[in-house]
Amino acid sequence: MLRSLRSAIGLSLVTVSALALTACGGSSDSSDKDNSSDSTSLKGQTVTVYSGQHEQTVKALAADFEKRTGVKVELRSGDEAELANQILQEGTASPADVFYAENPPALTTLEEKGLLAPVKPETLKAVPAQDSSPKGDWVGVSARTAAFLAAEGKGADTAPPSSVRDLAKPEWKGRLGIAPGETDFAPVVTRMIKTDGEGAAKKWLEGLKANAKTYDSNEDLSAAVNKGEVEAGVIDHYYFYRLRDEQTAAKTHAKLHYFAKGDPGALVDVSGAAVLKHGKHQQAAQAFLGYLASAPAQNVIASSESYEYPLLPGVKGKSELPALDTIGTVANVADLGDGKEALKLLQDTGLLA
Repeated sequence: MLRSLRSAIGLSLVTVSALALTACGGSSDSSDKDNSSDSTSLKGQTVTVYSGQHEQTVKALAADFEKRTGVKVELRSGDEAELANQILQEGTASPADVFYAENPPALTTLEEKGLLAPVKPETLKAVPAQDSSPKGDWVGVSARTAAFLAAEGKGADTAPPSSVRDLAKPEWKGRLGIAPGETDFAPVVTRMIKTDGEGAAKKWLEGLKANAKTYDSNEDLSAAVNKGEVEAGVIDHYYFYRLRDEQTAAKTHAKLHYFAKGDPGALVDVSGAAVLKHGKHQQAAQAFLGYLASAPAQNVIASSESYEYPLLPGVKGKSELPALDTIGTVANVADLGDGKEALKLLQDTGLLA
């Protein structure tokens, strides 16, 4: 799903409008069982899912869930921030039963407004506790990591930076691209605020602004690096693999690098799903979340072209992906918050309107 600066617009609405809201391993039973308990009794019902996740993967998950349970999935895909704001505007009249987001901040925002129902304990127990809401209001489904994409053979590739902080230094002027309106970029900014402080994070963003060309989306940025239009950029890891699949390996002229473990740029983030408290189909919605945290769904994610990391212990992602624990640990959900601090700094530095 293409996401561009509309992500920032949606996030701004969620954060500041009058109606608005003031990211493996181990072993387990990964058999073909799911957590959608009593799902057979729900046959014939419909569950409405507002999804900010990658549409092709969610469609595959929805189709498998429908086949297993007989529950029809009404899927509404869009930008996660815009969908969260839509839920706020719709209030108790919202047709949404489930909200499925790419990043924790949108979920946290709805959680803080008291709009989410507690997830069934058996669903939460399926994935590592740190990958879900500390309050138990949403469950982690998959993970991704920030990464550094560099044009093959260029200096950014042969001598990549160990820290994302380095990208604000003068030597990177004119060599970088960034997509500041992507909802995937904001958590990196939040991580910088938490590790280095607001002042340092603002100075870092000012350095990025001086050094980089801006793009509307990670897809556009990845394509620009591959064409040599810019030397490098910060993206989420899976955009490289999707670019490679689209272009073929022979036409891919970029390489993926990772920042040093513990660096703010070594961000591991989760996608998660929640049941809306005022949803009309609570049992079917809980069954869908149970399914997302089960082996069948996690195997769909593991084999899909989304190139995300499944979270269920015992289910492995695609073989070409480096082990997640070699890159970093899942970011603390509380540290990521609702994204307001990151949005403010992006606006204050002129990277977003």
